[in-house]
Amino acid sequence: MARNSMPTILAGEGGLNRYLDEIRKFPMLEPQQEYMLAKRYSEHGDRDAAHQLVTSHLRLVAKIAMGYRGYGLPIGEVVSEGNVGLMQAVKKFDPERGFRLATYAMWWIKASIQEYILRSWSLVKMGTTANQKRLFFNLRRLKGRIQAIEDGDLRPDQVTEIATTLKVSEEEVISMNRRLSGDASLNAPIRAAEGESGQWQDWLVDEHDSQETTLIAQDELETRRRMLAKALAVLNDRERRIFEARRLAEEPVTLEELSTEFDISRERVRQIEVRAFEKVQEAVQQQALEAAKALKVVDA
Repeated sequence: MARNSMPTILAGEGGLNRYLDEIRKFPMLEPQQEYMLAKRYSEHGDRDAAHQLVTSHLRLVAKIAMGYRGYGLPIGEVVSEGNVGLMQAVKKFDPERGFRLATYAMWWIKASIQEYILRSWSLVKMGTTANQKRLFFNLRRLKGRIQAIEDGDLRPDQVTEIATTLKVSEEEVISMNRRLSGDASLNAPIRAAEGESGQWQDWLVDEHDSQETTLIAQDELETRRRMLAKALAVLNDRERRIFEARRLAEEPVTLEELSTEFDISRERVRQIEVRAFEKVQEAVQQQALEAAKALKVVDA
């Protein structure tokens, strides 16, 4: 799926700045455009269509990648790993499912980036537990929530609160916090081409979107969330647990862990996951169809 016109992430802050500036030039796709491109790729292997799907979502990758800047790894490599996840998402995306590519790709991008981070951190890649992984990826967020943003060791009460929230030992919290010390801020200033300056996060915004467009997008996202919550009601307790653990969790639970939890094989867990996903998709599509019919009645 690689193309010569794909922007290259160069080493150093200057190279990354140029990359961020370059990917903002790729146009965003309307839903119908995205659908037709995805159909062309899935049915005919159209590489030009795949290229347009990828480049139109590079800003999404950059936005997600910036959320992982605090792990001491070259941000250019983090973005590159996220792009790998995006390309995998495009390969597997089914436009007939009813969701936008961005919704589907987000999980692949995060998974690819997190796998890269885990490979790069010796503490995590050497026989760590699921709880330690959760601590690794959530410590910075929890520190911000309890306003423990200063450098150095946490106060005892802060250690206790984080350990209780994430169900890990206080010693693990202290050790992880020390390893992650020196986190960089998303508000760090950068200087781009032509003398422009700003913050890292400023370059992730699509300046062509109006406030109205943003509000519409937010409303659409909230509607999808409500539809998803309602659709989950079609699942039984086991299906819902597996679906949420595998498809909705920030850090998906492994097939092995779920097979142990339910005392079934990993293949059976996978089958339940696939069936649950199909049931949820069908329920969401049915809601969308009913909403469309209701809208026609109102318009009439």
